[in-house]
Amino acid sequence: MHVRKGDTVVVIAGKEKGKRGRVLRVLSGKGRVVVERISMIKRHTKPTQRNPRGGILEKEGSLEASNLALWCGKCGAGRRCRVDIKEGRKKRRVCVKCGSVIESA
Repeated sequence: MHVRKGDTVVVIAGKEKGKRGRVLRVLSGKGRVVVERISMIKRHTKPTQRNPRGGILEKEGSLEASNLALWCGKCGAGRRCRVDIKEGRKKRRVCVKCGSVIESA
């Protein structure tokens, strides 16, 4: 999966195209990602001890990971990334266009 929890991503396809947000959860088995304030869905819930009022709750739905691109702060756009390995260092994700390191939260 090309995105991790805490990454800033931009939606490149679908009804939410162009919106940007932070990755909250990665569902790697399904190839889906939950992004903050993107693809909001409504859940009708009964009253419980945790939520005594019940009612209609809004929460984030999941998006297909292929519809997301990592946000490059230097370019100011969604970009693909490649993995760069310097001798003796850890793997780093690097923007394909400008070469800047894409930091994860």
